[in-house]
Amino acid sequence: MTPEALGEIALRVAREAGALALGGFRRPMNVAEKGVRDLVTEFDLASERLIRARLTEHTPLIPVVGEEEGGDPAASLDWYCDPIDGTTNYAHGHPVWCVSVGVMEGETPLAGAVVAPALGIEWTGHSGGIATRNGERCAVSDTTSLEQALLATGFPREREREPDNNFATFMGVKKRCRGVRRCGAAAIDLCWVADGTYDGYWERRLNAWDLAAGSAIVLAAGGQLSHLDGGAPRLHEGQLVATNGKIHPALVESIRSA
Repeated sequence: MTPEALGEIALRVAREAGALALGGFRRPMNVAEKGVRDLVTEFDLASERLIRARLTEHTPLIPVVGEEEGGDPAASLDWYCDPIDGTTNYAHGHPVWCVSVGVMEGETPLAGAVVAPALGIEWTGHSGGIATRNGERCAVSDTTSLEQALLATGFPREREREPDNNFATFMGVKKRCRGVRRCGAAAIDLCWVADGTYDGYWERRLNAWDLAAGSAIVLAAGGQLSHLDGGAPRLHEGQLVATNGKIHPALVESIRSA
C-alpha cells in the first residue's frame, strides 16, 4: 500500500474519531488520573477503540500502537495513534486538542492525518506527496532568522522531579527568538510548523504516537526534522526538533548551548 493510500486511511479514521470526541467536548465526562498531571477521559478510551477497529479493518497486517492501550511495534510498518492529543486541554474545555493518526516504517514517518475538530482544522501529508490544511496545499514558512522566528515547545509532566525538564532550554531559546508558544498538543504544534504558523518547534520526552503523524506532515510540507542534538530524528526516543529548514541549524545550536 502506498503512503498516499495510507494517508487517506489515516484521514478517514481521524475524522471519525474526531467527531466522536467532539461530541463529548465541553460536556460532563468521566476524567481519571493515570499519572502525574496525566489525564484520561472516557472519550480518549472510546476514540482509541474506534481508531484501532477501523485501522484493523483497513490494514489488518499493520500493528497499531496507541497512547491508551499500547501495542508492540513491528520491524516494518506500524500505525501510531493518539486518540486525543491534548487531553488536559480537552478536559478543561480548551479547544487546542486533536486526533493524530500516523504510520511509520521504523523511524521514518510515511503518512499522517491530524484532525482538530474544535478548531475546525485538519492537516494531512505523506511521503512523496504534499501537505494540506483543510484540503489546500500548505508549506513551511520562509523565515530565515532565528531572531525573527515564532517557535513552539512543551514541558514534561513530571517536570519538578526531572532535571531534563526543558526549562533552561526554553529560557535560552526564548532570548534568541521572537517568541515561544506552549499550547499543549504536540501534533498541532508540528502541523503549525507545516502550515507556516510556526517557524520551528522542539520538545523532549514525548512518545512516537505524539510525533508520527505531525512529523510526516512537516516533511511533506518541506520542513526538516532532527534529534535535539542535530542528528537524524529518532521519534521513538521522543525528542524532536522540527523547523522550516532555514532556521534549523540556529535552533539546534541554541538548544544545545542553553
